[in-house]
Amino acid sequence: MAQSVFAPWADPNEKPLIQFRNVTKRFGDFTAIDDLTLDIFRREFFALLGPSGCGKTTLMRMLAGFEAPTEGTITLDGKDISPVPPHKREVNMMFQSYALFPHLTVYDNIAFGLKRSDMSRDEIAARVEQMLKMVQLQKFARRKPHQISGGQRQRVALARSLAKAPKLLLLDEPLGALDRKLREETQFELMDIQEKTGTTFVIVTHDQEEAMTVASRVAVMDHGKVIQVDTPDRIYETPNCVYVADFIGDVNLIEGNAYPAGDDRVSIEWAEGQPGIIATPAGAVEAGARITFAIRPEKVAICRDRPEDLPNAVRGRILDIAYLGNISTYHVALPSGHVIKAQTANDRRIARRSFTWEDEVWLGWTATAGVVLTQ
Repeated sequence: MAQSVFAPWADPNEKPLIQFRNVTKRFGDFTAIDDLTLDIFRREFFALLGPSGCGKTTLMRMLAGFEAPTEGTITLDGKDISPVPPHKREVNMMFQSYALFPHLTVYDNIAFGLKRSDMSRDEIAARVEQMLKMVQLQKFARRKPHQISGGQRQRVALARSLAKAPKLLLLDEPLGALDRKLREETQFELMDIQEKTGTTFVIVTHDQEEAMTVASRVAVMDHGKVIQVDTPDRIYETPNCVYVADFIGDVNLIEGNAYPAGDDRVSIEWAEGQPGIIATPAGAVEAGARITFAIRPEKVAICRDRPEDLPNAVRGRILDIAYLGNISTYHVALPSGHVIKAQTANDRRIARRSFTWEDEVWLGWTATAGVVLTQ
């Protein structure tokens, strides 16, 4: 049986767990969140992604109850949560600093919130054991936070946050303190735990790789507005504007004027003496419209000779090479002054580099390899 695709946002019968409706948040004259409307669904791992100061942390603080909207409403499970104080919301928050109690053991840190509920001692013990097992820390239950590693402390904080089974868990840059390899491992652990518990996770991060790895959907933010909300693959492959294309991953951006070229294609005039770029826009583009052509480096082929089978081919000289182990990125300078990046996979352990600095090369790509952006 085929696995059903998780996409509640595409189902008109699904009701969102969280709804932001025309939410604005001002601090004096500064508008941190600007008339924002957004839906987040049950069991989603939702990422708020953007540069520092874009409003993502303010959005999370409003969900947690540390800030109130200046205008608009935020509902959780259909109820307006603005008048509900933080400790009475079915929401928990995990901070980047983990905020563990240094004098308490791992066990007691996880049990802390439960002891303040009406659970019996036996129920608390069973729940803490369940949490320890989930984060694989049974052996460390009697240790203090300073006696375990950063990655283990992170898992204690996660277990404590999930112990009371909140409807929503907020994660504020939760992996920022971990080294790269541990961060990558922990991302998969987080996804696994989120799937097992069925809790809705909302993560705030400025790390695009992290957002693209863990999230079911990503909201890319800028200046208090959500610029695009979509699945990671669509955010990457079909950005809706230059800002999103440029913010997510590596990209070549070329400005020009688009003219119809038949077969739903356009020809983009972008540099004197260079052939027009043949591209396939997603929608209608007016003749002569100013557009930006965005193409990812891995979609640009680099060859010694002119690629006869590709509709787009330009010639240039290798300016720079970045060797990243699994891939190499070539920066190729064109006679027009443009620099285009092309990427190749290093799929052999020992291979003589086919290209080196100053080499004359051809770059080519298909008519559907890039995206035509009008804003």
